[in-house]
Amino acid sequence: MTAIDSAADARPAAAKVTLSILLAVSFCHLLNDVMQSLLPAIYPMLKEGYGLAFWQVGLLTTAFQGTASLLQPVIGHYTDRRPVAYSTSAGMASTLVGLILLAFAHSYAMLLIGAMLVGVGSAVFHPESSRIARMASGGRHGLAQSVFQVGGNFGTALGPLLAAFFVLPHGQKSIAWFALVALLGIIILWRVSEWGSRARTRRSANDNIARLPFSRQRTAWALTILALLVFSKYIYMASLTSYYTFYTIHKFGVTVQQSQLLLFVFLGSVAAGTVLGGPIGDRFGAKTVIWFSILGVLPFTLALPYANLHWTIALSIVIGLVLSSAFPAIIVFAQELVPGRVGMIAGIFFGFAFGMAGIAAAVLGVVADWKGIDFVYDVCSYLPLLGLLAVFLPSMGRANDVGTQRT
Repeated sequence: MTAIDSAADARPAAAKVTLSILLAVSFCHLLNDVMQSLLPAIYPMLKEGYGLAFWQVGLLTTAFQGTASLLQPVIGHYTDRRPVAYSTSAGMASTLVGLILLAFAHSYAMLLIGAMLVGVGSAVFHPESSRIARMASGGRHGLAQSVFQVGGNFGTALGPLLAAFFVLPHGQKSIAWFALVALLGIIILWRVSEWGSRARTRRSANDNIARLPFSRQRTAWALTILALLVFSKYIYMASLTSYYTFYTIHKFGVTVQQSQLLLFVFLGSVAAGTVLGGPIGDRFGAKTVIWFSILGVLPFTLALPYANLHWTIALSIVIGLVLSSAFPAIIVFAQELVPGRVGMIAGIFFGFAFGMAGIAAAVLGVVADWKGIDFVYDVCSYLPLLGLLAVFLPSMGRANDVGTQRT
């Protein structure tokens, strides 16, 4: 029996997926990540306009993702114990202000502040929205995480297209128009928060006496392995999302607009993989999906640095499709390991993912300045080898029923 099967068997027969809420938080995730993905999508324009080095480009990503990384676990832990009404709308408001600063920045320092405010918005949005998605899941936690996350993936994929066909032709100030997108998100999330407040009052008493399925030591070890798997996934993803445009321009001589389209193709495959990951995890178990996703992508990442343009496109599609299926499974697996701490776990793993991507973007930028962008892709191609660590993950079907500990 898998973790997902156990959860499915335990849920009441009458439990149903609240699809309208899932779609609402997924759509807001799309809006949130469209706005976030504008930043890396306009890196070539900012690099040229402000005369930035690669390390300064990486530092912009660190400012955004580092802020989100540090704050998300704190916010998730706090709201697990003391839910804050309408916090997601407040987070979207922070993103709105950040976009305005990015649109009208006259210095690199203003760009950094704008990026950090967008990071604050993400830090508030993700833990609470992930919690609401789980409450609306009806016990189908993998499906709920996939629906929630695929909105973000599609938003991330749309960002480069909007940058290529709207921001680049009209200039940096056109970013300000996306403040209207943030305003729409604030309105929708206000209504979603009202549903969440009502749903929290209907939770069963069992939610307050959740127990760990394994000992604290075994749980900590499993969470560490999951964090290392996220580490491998997101450092590799950072090499593509932050530098794929530069790589294709440098290696194949494509235009900036063409590079944005190639990035969109890759990010679109990431969205498709996320859709598949959750339901497959519900059917076959989260551990199976994690195994397949992280380690199974290795042959394709090893081949990518040696491919021509057409094979680079094909390989990047497969890499995005396979690698992205892991994250919904990792989130669900971690939440089953520490029941009753949905916001904290979501905050830790979303935050860790953001943090690893941000740090990796800065480090890879320094390496690219030093050794060249081709060297970056050669080194990163070996990262999926860390998928072998999945062998040490516990089987949730063998969770101890005796001697478990309260969370």
